[in-house]
Amino acid sequence: MGDDSTAEMATRVAAGATAVGWRRGAGFAGAAIGVLAAGAAAGVALERLTVGRGVRRKARLALDAEGPYGTLRGTPGRAVADDGTELYYEVEEVRESPAPPSSRRKRRFGRKAPGTPVTMIFSHGYCLAQDSWHFQRSALREVARTVYWDQRCHGRSARGCAQADGDALTIDQLGRDLKAVIDAAAPEGPLVLVGHSMGGMTMMALAAQYPELVRDRVVGVAFLGTSAGRLGEVSFGLPVVGVNAVRRVLPGLLKALGWQVELVERGRRATADLFAGLIKRYSFGSKDVDPGVARFAERLIEATPIDVVAEFYPAFLAHDKAGALPHFDGLPVLVLAGDKDLITPMEHSEAIAELLPGAELVIVEEAGHLVILEHPEVVNGHLTELLARVVDGVEGRARRGVSG
Repeated sequence: MGDDSTAEMATRVAAGATAVGWRRGAGFAGAAIGVLAAGAAAGVALERLTVGRGVRRKARLALDAEGPYGTLRGTPGRAVADDGTELYYEVEEVRESPAPPSSRRKRRFGRKAPGTPVTMIFSHGYCLAQDSWHFQRSALREVARTVYWDQRCHGRSARGCAQADGDALTIDQLGRDLKAVIDAAAPEGPLVLVGHSMGGMTMMALAAQYPELVRDRVVGVAFLGTSAGRLGEVSFGLPVVGVNAVRRVLPGLLKALGWQVELVERGRRATADLFAGLIKRYSFGSKDVDPGVARFAERLIEATPIDVVAEFYPAFLAHDKAGALPHFDGLPVLVLAGDKDLITPMEHSEAIAELLPGAELVIVEEAGHLVILEHPEVVNGHLTELLARVVDGVEGRARRGVSG
């Protein structure tokens, strides 16, 4: 599709619900929500529609039935946020199992320093859930103590989107949620914080509000495909006219769609093929993504109700946490992004790295926003290296009798 066609599509998607009526606009509304759920504002490549709909439906059903993604589980727990919202998390402890003398024993990062286990806490992105860490979970289980949690209104956590005082949901609230999870699942010992997209923003909000926690307990940080602010300037790969059209109508459209949950969900289901194309475009950067991984991403995003999408969206436009990043200065920090990320472009990661001069900046080629699913071997390799550096530092301080 050319720029003119893409811009026209963006305008139609943004205005569909009001221009052609609620019922006739349900398809366009569903398309718009698909874009937002992937983190974008509008625009899509429609080449997927040339494949038979029945064939694609059968393929999706087969992948739903056979795909193992998202099936890994840990010990469940629930934290309570400061506003009473229950937050679901799972803990995976290091499992000490004897290995044959001839085999090479895995390095068990979580138990290298007796009495001070390192805990990695994973915070997922917008319209995802803790299961989006499937490949990282698979690689790190039995190696490190890990905590995976569902952000409020996502996954198995309680809704808690509409704030009791009537104020809009904020990234600061997510930072306080992360503090509640830490208090419940890892009340002591050194921490490594890992966040993708909105999860990275959550970590920044934690640092802004609890700098002493970062100073006393955080020993490593990984920011994956995230941003410290200025998200209102992202073009999502669209021409200027398309971006401007979406920005004019999107806030009001989202608010209206949030009141029409059932209608919009029907529209989103009716445009499932278009929805799949949207996710592929805005989630992945390479052309040969495993169909099972692509369908897994679809399932995660499809599970996010439209009113949750609507209530979270304004928080990203208001997000500005560049001032919190210096709290992580001096720690081992990984900043990683895909070179074809249309949601939080790699320039946002480069900006984070500039504010943290000691950080390791990694730009993954042929990778989109869901780099953790698209190139897990690269992400896992860098996370393991970060963890090794962290554990060596913790051990060194333990030997010198230094706490933390």
